[in-house]
Amino acid sequence: MVSLPGSKSLANRALVLAAIADGPSVVRRALRSRDTLLMAGGLTALGADVDTTGEDWIVSPGPFDRDAAIDCGLAGTVMRFVPPVAALSSATVSFDGDPHMRSRPIGEVLLALRSIGVTVDDDGRGALPFAIRGAGSVRGGTVVIDASASSQFVSALLLAGARYEEGIDVRHDGKPVPSLPHIDMTVAVLREHGVEVDDSEANRWAVAPGPIRAVDRVIEPDLSNAAPFLALAALSGGTVTVRDWPETTTQPGDELRSILSLMGCAVTRTADGLQVTGPERLAGVDLDLHDVGELTPAIAALCALADGPSHLRGIAHIRGHETDRIAALAAELGALGAEVTEHPDGLSIRPAPLHGGVFHTYADHRMAHAGVIIGAAVDGVLVENIATTGKTFPDFAGFWTRTVSGA
Repeated sequence: MVSLPGSKSLANRALVLAAIADGPSVVRRALRSRDTLLMAGGLTALGADVDTTGEDWIVSPGPFDRDAAIDCGLAGTVMRFVPPVAALSSATVSFDGDPHMRSRPIGEVLLALRSIGVTVDDDGRGALPFAIRGAGSVRGGTVVIDASASSQFVSALLLAGARYEEGIDVRHDGKPVPSLPHIDMTVAVLREHGVEVDDSEANRWAVAPGPIRAVDRVIEPDLSNAAPFLALAALSGGTVTVRDWPETTTQPGDELRSILSLMGCAVTRTADGLQVTGPERLAGVDLDLHDVGELTPAIAALCALADGPSHLRGIAHIRGHETDRIAALAAELGALGAEVTEHPDGLSIRPAPLHGGVFHTYADHRMAHAGVIIGAAVDGVLVENIATTGKTFPDFAGFWTRTVSGA
């Protein structure tokens, strides 16, 4: 039985909305991880009061009227979600993060903010570091962006949009938006806060101006973090149950149910949660992971251990995640003996004998998930920098060790 910490995606959306709501809110069972603490720190720097001392975090909005410096770390949600909020400040707010974050895309959000009257200083880079020079209010209105690199571009503008004078009307123009379930999550959370959102047209999301109601919220378990634990069942033929799996959710990790079924696992709901029992032989798959790209490292690791060939596609956008995940998976799985072909938008993986060696994580928590999955089935695999899992799962290493050993 596995009990997972809360969802980072839900927690950081809840924190942003609580910081600009019409009263205090409580974020219950908040995930305490690097990404969520960076978000809490950023919102506190702006002027909100975020009390993270307990299991339940209390957030009180405050006046955004002081200069601030925001550390984004490696958190894409902080880098993208906080600038549209910082635009409501009457002061100057600067943003920077870990070195790799300076290569992650943010330019479309900055261009959109400029188009609705926000002053942005980035020396034309469209990347970290940059500064938002707030005027105390934002006009809002219609923006046209290319969100094909990240669904977070859309979510970032929607989250703050109700506080803009004209609301926000976001229109996407470009290749398909990846990770649409994450936008669905944003829309659902906004509506729970009483915000009017029109998503009736494809590639258009409109948020009406108005108050954001304070809401006390319980954070669901992070379903994407279930992947390595459910993979144990898939590889061993044993059974793993993840407690408190929600019956309905907008989390992309819920797709693990159908993906593991396609690979031959028995997937059932029980009174306790989601139960997965592995097959005698793990089947290869042909999957379009465009909407659930964050699951790619764990699924690729399983594919490298399957009995048949696999093809994972539709995931060109994950080259811009914490690392170029397509290239990193090809390199690390290939170094351990897997037969991997890298494509512009995915990977082809054929069965091949694997051997021990170092699996590098590139400071990417999802790459660490892939490494421990391989290590569970192949002797002599050493996962480098397992501590990077602290981004979304505190004490992952200890939790994983106890689970594998049955302690």
